[in-house]
Amino acid sequence: MFSQNKPLKGAAVLVTATLLAGCGSLLGDGENDEAIVVGTTSTPSVLDPAGAWDGSWELYRNIYQTLLHFPSSSGTPEPDAAQRCGFTDTVSSVYRCVLKKGLTFSNGNALDAEAVKYSIERTLEIKSPTGPAQLLQSIDRIETSGERTIIFHLKRPDATFPLVLATPAASIVDPAAYPADRLLESDKISGSGPYLLDGYKEDERAELVRNQKYKGSAEVKNNAVTVRYFKDSAKMVEQLKNGGVDLTYRGLTPEQIDDFGKNRSDHPEIKLNEVYGTEIRYLVFNPRHESVAEPAVRRAIAQIIDRKALVRNVYKRTAAPLYSMVPGGITGHTSAFYEKYGEPSVEKARSTLNQAGINGKVKLTLWYTTDRYGATTAEEFAEIKRQLEASGLFEVTLEGREWRDFQEGVTEGEYPVFGRGWFPDFPDADNYISPFVGEENALGTPYEHKTLTGTLLPKSRKESDRGAAIESFTQAQKILAEDVRLLPLWQGKLYIAAHDDIAGVEWSIDSSTIMRLWELDRKKSW
Repeated sequence: MFSQNKPLKGAAVLVTATLLAGCGSLLGDGENDEAIVVGTTSTPSVLDPAGAWDGSWELYRNIYQTLLHFPSSSGTPEPDAAQRCGFTDTVSSVYRCVLKKGLTFSNGNALDAEAVKYSIERTLEIKSPTGPAQLLQSIDRIETSGERTIIFHLKRPDATFPLVLATPAASIVDPAAYPADRLLESDKISGSGPYLLDGYKEDERAELVRNQKYKGSAEVKNNAVTVRYFKDSAKMVEQLKNGGVDLTYRGLTPEQIDDFGKNRSDHPEIKLNEVYGTEIRYLVFNPRHESVAEPAVRRAIAQIIDRKALVRNVYKRTAAPLYSMVPGGITGHTSAFYEKYGEPSVEKARSTLNQAGINGKVKLTLWYTTDRYGATTAEEFAEIKRQLEASGLFEVTLEGREWRDFQEGVTEGEYPVFGRGWFPDFPDADNYISPFVGEENALGTPYEHKTLTGTLLPKSRKESDRGAAIESFTQAQKILAEDVRLLPLWQGKLYIAAHDDIAGVEWSIDSSTIMRLWELDRKKSW
């Protein structure tokens, strides 16, 4: 289902594997004080939105506010803190927003145009190596007019800019509480989102309560949510089965998903929901390391990797082979790597290496994070090692690190080859290419290419009709397949396992696959 040629209008269309059951069930009205408990393996790295471009966004979306947001089943941004927004010129280079009246932060301070300006300029100024400053790089300057109007002047035309403003990269923070030149070290958060962070224990839990001062687009259907963070998927599922967790989001292993699907009678109160996902997993090569500096080595690996075997043997078909950095369901998707390399072939890989003068076994070290994407990551890399070594062309060493240490190694350019997962910032092909290329990118591996970064991507951003940018994205994907600096592996689905008294699951995922906790509620009757 992931190699569709027609783009989906909503990248987060929900396909329920098991429909939420019940006879005449009624949704609650948010008056139930019992907190809904959500389990996940996606642990925040920092609480300051200027410092993280990772799974921390799951929390940010619920405690911070942005000018725009992605509504249910739509990739077109709509106002949140803003009353209205739009380009004021014909070439998508000046963008103007007017704030809603009477916005305040949770501490009572006014959320005005200066606060928005401060928040975004602060992220750009701090430029944290693990932060989202790169997403905001198209901004040349920001000006305000009165207390409610913000005007963004862009360095160049960028039709994707409204999409960026709908991401947590543009989270609005209180200037009085967040220092301008460094990240906030306290867990005393002052946001204006649907929830207040009432308590936080790093790597363990976040206690959220409804923000009574919130004035935005979300209709909050519960009074409190506790997010529990797990390093071990097995412990998370055990808590789900024992009633310590009401719902799990991110981190279920293929075996656990299969178990919920096949053995429903063991836990009939738990329903498994399959969500159309645009998550991708890929390998990154850093040519600054001698072992992968030669393009022939990278191309040989691309020629050997058997994606079908990978998703069959490791992911039990809960994922699909991916032959492009742009996944199926996103406008502009192609199968560039399949067109370039076809089916796996050891002979073609050997020929590629021999033509480059490489005749002996190539020694490689592959790095991965042990606690970010679920327990199956280790099995995935073991399968990649097996495939490469079975060819007789490679000798592979595997190294795993916990996320924070792994991230540090990435930013310092320590790894020759490493694995990464990507959940989209926004549902556009640009977001699966631009963050990973250019002199400064999210991977710490500079990737300059005259045609790719100098012509194709700038050209695509001029198109307000994103369908008109397909030609540029098609050419960009061909370049990525030729260079093999990035090697796509698979495209995943999201699975949410929830107790059957939890309502709103089908509306809880936005088009960037971030969970909107405010949509969850307990069913009041059956």
